[in-house]
Amino acid sequence: MKIHEYQGKELFRRYGVTTPVGYVASSPTEAEAAAERVMSETGAAVVVVKSQIHAGGRGKGKVMRDGKEIGRGVKVVTSGGAPAAKEAAGNMLGGTLITLQNAPKGNLVHKVYVEQGIDIARELYLGMLVDRDTRRVVIMVSTEGGMEIEKVAAETPERILKAWIDPVVGLAGFQARELGFGLGLTKEQVAKFATLAAKLYEMFTSEDCALVEINPLVITKSGDVLAGDAKVSFDENAEFRHRDHEAMRDVSEEDATELEAKRSDISYVSLDGNIGCMVNGAGLAMSTMDIIAHCGGSPANFLDVGGGADEARVTKAFEIILTDPDVRGIFVNIFGGIVRCDLIATGVINAAKKLGLKVPVVVRLEGTNVDLGRKLLSESGLAITPASTMLEGAQLITRLVKAA
Repeated sequence: MKIHEYQGKELFRRYGVTTPVGYVASSPTEAEAAAERVMSETGAAVVVVKSQIHAGGRGKGKVMRDGKEIGRGVKVVTSGGAPAAKEAAGNMLGGTLITLQNAPKGNLVHKVYVEQGIDIARELYLGMLVDRDTRRVVIMVSTEGGMEIEKVAAETPERILKAWIDPVVGLAGFQARELGFGLGLTKEQVAKFATLAAKLYEMFTSEDCALVEINPLVITKSGDVLAGDAKVSFDENAEFRHRDHEAMRDVSEEDATELEAKRSDISYVSLDGNIGCMVNGAGLAMSTMDIIAHCGGSPANFLDVGGGADEARVTKAFEIILTDPDVRGIFVNIFGGIVRCDLIATGVINAAKKLGLKVPVVVRLEGTNVDLGRKLLSESGLAITPASTMLEGAQLITRLVKAA
């Protein structure tokens, strides 16, 4: 679950991580009031108006309205005061912001964040995420703040410094200091950096985060260290421990089909291909996507229907897959361990009849009552092609989709 920058910074401040002063606004009038408040509280003559969407690269992103570019996703207001901030917010709100991370569709801007301008001496990068290989949180820093960290990793990986945090000890002081000196900070700045990093790690673990990024981490001309941005996402497996997180969810920023699948307790992620996948088990679902790609096809989604798939769940899975207009065929790949293959076959047949499927469907079943399941599919009289192996199924659906 992702949250907006302004929400991330509210969390930062709760844990003692220093940020510039700022306030969220949903209208140009609110943005003007926010700018007046920021300037009054800080004495700043410059404010920054930032579009709030769940995508990075907002500063370079284009705000579009009626097919025309009307500005960028971030505007530094150096003159004109609060009225100028109001005008900048008016250009952003209601427009579609397109960045490298959300192109070509973009995201509609519903909110802006009005923040004090600061005197920047250096822009750094700081991030934390879970390293599955080591089963530890890794902290990463770089001197290339303000840039996409993926680009830095690809082109100049030596500029990314890392430290793995022992969950028993926590972020050790020597680790934070080593990273700080590796960034070329002064002794005084290293102390401030180490304090900020320790508080950020406390937040990461306490809130069950999946990712925290500060890009840029700003070193001001006066030597202060503060969070110039906030990118935060939570591990949804820990939702039961954080009921307050749900209040931060912005459903307008999430894929509507993925939300519908979540409500039905189906794991679904939309992709760019044209072969819909319905599988039980996350590992099998990943393998299914891989083998479709290996056979020259392109998966349209990740969908784990779950181990206890019944007719209603199978029908719902088909409905979810078919909401994607690019789907030209469906590959059903089920291992019937907990659930019997004949029940799955009956569910597929009834779902096909109910929905009036007009795309080819290939079904590979394996497990309990597999022979009966395949017999039911073969005798259904529907355009359902049974397959005996996963490879055969992937080859068949790829061939059928290309022929169509």
